[in-house]
Amino acid sequence: MDTEYRMILNVGGVRHETYKHTLKKIPATRLSRLTTNLANYDPVLNEYFFDRHPGVFALVLNYYRTGTLHYPLDVCGPLFEEELKYWGLDPNEVEPCCWMTYTQHRDTQEVLSTLEKLDVDVEKLNNQEELYKTFGWEDDYHNQSLSMWQKVKPKLWRLFDEPGSSTGAKVIAVISVFFLIAAIVVFCLKTHPGLRVYEIDSITVNISQPNLPPHSKDSGNRGRKGGGNNNNNHAADDTNRRKHRIENDDDDDEDDGGGGGGTGDGPRWRRQTTMCKYRTEAIGIDQKSSKPHPSFMIVETVCNFWFTIEIIIRFLTSPSKIKYFKAPVNIIDIVATLTFYVDLLLATSFGATADLEFFSIIRIMRLFKLTQHSQGLKILLHTFKASAKELMLLVFFLVLGIVLFASLVYYAERVEVNPDNQFQSIPLGLWWAVVTMTTIGYGDMTPHTYLGRLIGSICALAGVLTIALPVPVIVSNFAMFYSHTQARSKMPKKKRAVLNLEQVSVKKKN
Repeated sequence: MDTEYRMILNVGGVRHETYKHTLKKIPATRLSRLTTNLANYDPVLNEYFFDRHPGVFALVLNYYRTGTLHYPLDVCGPLFEEELKYWGLDPNEVEPCCWMTYTQHRDTQEVLSTLEKLDVDVEKLNNQEELYKTFGWEDDYHNQSLSMWQKVKPKLWRLFDEPGSSTGAKVIAVISVFFLIAAIVVFCLKTHPGLRVYEIDSITVNISQPNLPPHSKDSGNRGRKGGGNNNNNHAADDTNRRKHRIENDDDDDEDDGGGGGGTGDGPRWRRQTTMCKYRTEAIGIDQKSSKPHPSFMIVETVCNFWFTIEIIIRFLTSPSKIKYFKAPVNIIDIVATLTFYVDLLLATSFGATADLEFFSIIRIMRLFKLTQHSQGLKILLHTFKASAKELMLLVFFLVLGIVLFASLVYYAERVEVNPDNQFQSIPLGLWWAVVTMTTIGYGDMTPHTYLGRLIGSICALAGVLTIALPVPVIVSNFAMFYSHTQARSKMPKKKRAVLNLEQVSVKKKN
């Protein structure tokens, strides 16, 4: 019998029996260094006892026997890694057929880590100790030496920064969303022509016209009509008459002999006009303009007053001022609110409103504040961030196709005689290629030759394929993030801690 070459291993109550030389196949591992001096050796039963997972050990022992390591489907990935680490095996030795299934837990852990950074948990900081620990006041909390501000500050912070933390926080969130939507609606409605107030402004325009000598006929007529404002109505007519008479004078010169030998009125009139000087006159013109209805200004003032209070409270109660200013949503909120006060100040001081309305477009960026109140929007934004490689690949192929098909259709339309050719240059073809590849198809530019239409058909098909390929990856990322978020929100909080005690590995001999 070969009993002296066999070893009995009791792992988690399941006895395994193998040969000693089998365990020597993989050196520098726990099983290859088994001796009777170990504390887990039982001399009575002549076996080694290990309080480890018996299912994973069956695969570990099979790895010693066959040289191939497979991953079990009924074991979580981190547990499998922990068991391999205990037995001294490298997780990278997993066979390719099981590698994709085995590494899924790494993707899951990465997603969970990302969600932790995104701060999308519905329930968090459930006890006072965790809340004050966020502000670094756990010692004052245990010593019961918190000041009034230290007691109020965390509560205000949760009230304005965590919409799902309490009923009061939900009410504040509803109010904030209401003012946000009201501000956006006002921003859009105040541009409607039917909701604007029209007014007529009188402006002064300076014009230059010849100052004729006193003995000229026009000068006499203008003097009899009077000066000042009476001339304004006839300024244009006088200018036209003077221009016409100068042109007639040139014709008279030619009739009288050209160079200046004539004695008619033509040459004399020309000599008089060459001595004219120009003078400037001010003419009043009425210009029609419009501005938003005053009621819109009242609504905007109320909304921005709420936004100002919200910004101040969130800044004063923030646990970290640096993190507050690093948040893109906070920066957008501050800049959008400041633009309102700058517009209000400049409009009050200088009266310039029409030129400043363009900068109010920054306030539309407040829509990103909705990400604070919606987990789905947070996840959607991070989905685009996580899918940056796929999106960049999509943009690359789109740009490549746009340039290629724009060049092809430009030369295709020039091959045949085409009087209705709309592709006069490749830049114009770029616009057509963008509209075609994105399947919008405005129809403002269309090829008329057979070759051009063939290229247009291929361009449309290429656009459909190019856009459709990365979409499943983005949808898959969103579904993965969203499903994990829903699972985390329903997961109960751990209440019991497990102590990590090390096992004694060597038995002392007397």
